[in-house]
Amino acid sequence: MIQSRITSKAQTTVPQAVRKALGLGHGDALVWEIEDDCVVVRRAREGHDPFENNFSTFTEWASEADCEAFDNL
Repeated sequence: MIQSRITSKAQTTVPQAVRKALGLGHGDALVWEIEDDCVVVRRAREGHDPFENNFSTFTEWASEADCEAFDNL
């Protein structure tokens, strides 16, 4: 198991073993997906739109009003 900690600013370091396994480097984008009680972190694919379906996993911000407000920015 690979482990890291969250700082007081809610930041974490992607461990070297994970960066190496995913071929990650400075400036690469990650995608975070919530699946039941787990979080899956993946390297972002080319052309991935980080704002597409952005409220789908955060139910506290996923009301119709929230989505409409975000779309109107």
